[in-house]
Amino acid sequence: MTKATDTLIEEPILEIRNLQTSFFTDKFEVKAVDGVNFAVPKGKTLGIVGESGSGKSITSLSILRLIQNPGKVKGGEVIFKGENLLDKTEAQMRQIRGNEISMIFQEPMTSLNPVYTVGQQISESFQIHQKMSKKEAMLRSVEMLKLVGIPSPERRVKQYPHELSGGMRQRVMIAMALACDPELLIADEPTTALDVTIQAQILELMKDLQNRLGMSIIMITHDLGVVAETCDYVAVMYMGKVVEYAAVKDLFKHPKHPYTVGLLNSLPRHDIDLEDEELQVIKGSVPSPADMPKGCRFAPRCPFASEICRERLPDLEESEDGNQIRCWIYTDEWDGEPEVNVNGERTS
Repeated sequence: MTKATDTLIEEPILEIRNLQTSFFTDKFEVKAVDGVNFAVPKGKTLGIVGESGSGKSITSLSILRLIQNPGKVKGGEVIFKGENLLDKTEAQMRQIRGNEISMIFQEPMTSLNPVYTVGQQISESFQIHQKMSKKEAMLRSVEMLKLVGIPSPERRVKQYPHELSGGMRQRVMIAMALACDPELLIADEPTTALDVTIQAQILELMKDLQNRLGMSIIMITHDLGVVAETCDYVAVMYMGKVVEYAAVKDLFKHPKHPYTVGLLNSLPRHDIDLEDEELQVIKGSVPSPADMPKGCRFAPRCPFASEICRERLPDLEESEDGNQIRCWIYTDEWDGEPEVNVNGERTS
């Protein structure tokens, strides 16, 4: 096994290299994103999964440089189409946001302005980035609502956010994000507050639009079912670090990191009667950001943790199949049980 470098399965549109974002208080520094590395291939979908507080949303906001005080992007690189976004001026970033990179936020009611109509909010992107007249922008807004499957778009474009259902508001957010045909779409928990039927429609819509427009997507979610249905690659995050990066098929078939295995084992399964077998859980709780473990951050909750896990933090390394893993079990320095890996398969 060799240390992960810039080896990629496909040509990337976005590369995150050693990204570091912290929040500061009078007493200590909270490392919300601590040396994150991953890539998003062109035209593909990368899922970012993990528990609440793992750094998923902060990573996405760092990419667009939307971190506000007391937070700060401390270091690393965000390479988009060969250029580092962290070197751009704020004026240059305003041209990139909503034009080349767009974002769908978690809750549309907090992201949409309640005092402007849906049409006014969508048309703003056309007026700013494509220099359209007010009339032209409004006509394009109607076309965008039609594109995302909203019925009677000519009427809906004149309505305010509170007059729409949750599913329609989320479709409006997608319409706003896609207004200028972005090359990269960041979707932060886009279906969290929606019922299962609407959730499926929104995910199907995003996949269809991706196929038609050829854009890349970062799908941020805690729902592994969404990842299995929509993503090509997945980065699993824990306490501000990527612990596993793999093709989706590989991750679900042969998960390597104990945390990934724990997430998958905690999913309800239709082929198991819970009256006969209890649902598995990841024991323990997420450590306080103000009191990080000395070694591997998952070690206090890991059933396989050995002495080296508690003392030293492993690097994110590349395995023979091109996937990446941050775990001592898969290195020559592992000092624990050698015969069986985290999936119960013999290794020797």
